[in-house]
Amino acid sequence: MANHQMKYWEIITDNLKKAGWSLGWVSAVDREGRTIWIVDAHRDDGKRFVVRTDELLTAFVETEIDDSSH
Repeated sequence: MANHQMKYWEIITDNLKKAGWSLGWVSAVDREGRTIWIVDAHRDDGKRFVVRTDELLTAFVETEIDDSSH
């Protein structure tokens, strides 16, 4: 049995889900060949955050910071 250590972005997604957020994320390649990550978080009360960055962890950290500031 493999030991699964949670990655920081997985902890953030768990915390956001516990706070009532629905999440989706996708990676894409821009026209310059760079990988970008887009995270979309929304709640039933109409709040929504969309973050675009070049690292998955950064996208979730920015989403978490946006949530805590509102």
